[in-house]
Amino acid sequence: MNLLLKQSKIVSNQTIVISGSKSESNRLLLLQKLFPQLTIENLSDSDDVTAMLQGINTDSTSINVHHAGTTMRFLTAYYALCQEKTIQIFGSDRMHNRPIKVLVDALRELGASIHYLEKEGYPPLKINGIRSKGGKVSISANVSSQYISALLLVGTKLENGIEIHLKGEVTSRPYIEMTLGLIKQLGGIYSFVGNKIDVKPLKYLQQRHFVVESDWSSASYFYSLIALSPIDTSVILGQYKAESLQGDRELVNIYTKLGVETIFLSNNLIQITKTRKEENSFIADFTNTPDLAQTVVVSCYALGISCTITGLHTLKIKETDRLIALQIELQKFGAIVSISDDSISLKSNKKEINKNVKVETYQDHRMAMAFAPLVLKKNLTILEANVVTKSFISFWQDLKTIGIEAVISE
Repeated sequence: MNLLLKQSKIVSNQTIVISGSKSESNRLLLLQKLFPQLTIENLSDSDDVTAMLQGINTDSTSINVHHAGTTMRFLTAYYALCQEKTIQIFGSDRMHNRPIKVLVDALRELGASIHYLEKEGYPPLKINGIRSKGGKVSISANVSSQYISALLLVGTKLENGIEIHLKGEVTSRPYIEMTLGLIKQLGGIYSFVGNKIDVKPLKYLQQRHFVVESDWSSASYFYSLIALSPIDTSVILGQYKAESLQGDRELVNIYTKLGVETIFLSNNLIQITKTRKEENSFIADFTNTPDLAQTVVVSCYALGISCTITGLHTLKIKETDRLIALQIELQKFGAIVSISDDSISLKSNKKEINKNVKVETYQDHRMAMAFAPLVLKKNLTILEANVVTKSFISFWQDLKTIGIEAVISE
């Protein structure tokens, strides 16, 4: 499905309730499988979480995770160390080009029997499951925090727990801290000192019911829309907590630089409002919040300000190489943009934004949603727009709720 977005204006003060965080949901689903007494409310309705639910509860010996990278990593750890059965796990073509060697090597240190079915270091995998006792393991910390989270989660069920020694600079640390925060709420005991994380086996559940907070990454697209709107335009979003486990809550601080103020209301609602003009440039290190990069870069381009974001090396192994994809699509609109292996730079550009651009989404949900706010400036078409279901099923309907006109196109 291709969507033509017709230049629109936000209808101010509308309320949107966003689905639960897929990051929290997937972590809790794995913990629930390990500890069935656990109950969960407000699970994300995204494709990624659907894939996790299906993959962790199936009796099949063949599991298709489609595009869901978190599901691939979490299920690999679970079936390798916590189940005595043989399975094959595979996904989309893109998934078969997303590396998993770092995690497989760590699992093998703990006794796992895992074989590559095609290309060395990449899915699909054949796993001959064992019930590992756990113990010590070393893993590179600068590739993907999901590898580390996968080990931490299953470590709660292993007889000896798990002790992880991290090698290199930690990437996306807030996601590791989210995992540890959920383990702590559940009643787990851990330490994270220097480059070592130690999780003890969980014997007693302190908390058995969890309500998943709405997804802060999904909120970012509304922050972008408000940043591009006239002063005093606002939208109300739910359900969000001032004290959040999600690293992408940093949105609140990031978008103050682009003129957006956040007020935490009662009943877990937030009001975001364009209160002042944006700063003249935006410079930041997104090592801890790489999933926000696409949204922020597009915001800066539409505002005509320069932008330099570093700490983005993980974007090259996402659903697509997001740095290259961003550069290609921004240039279609007239942006002057350059990239390196871990950064993107945008020159200040007050020229008219090109209209009627067709945005390729590269099977990447964040490409579709990050570029959508440009509808406040020009008509544009989002190709394969239904890719947003990976994380945000109601995205296009929610945009219509706040005044964005979108029609299916050829």
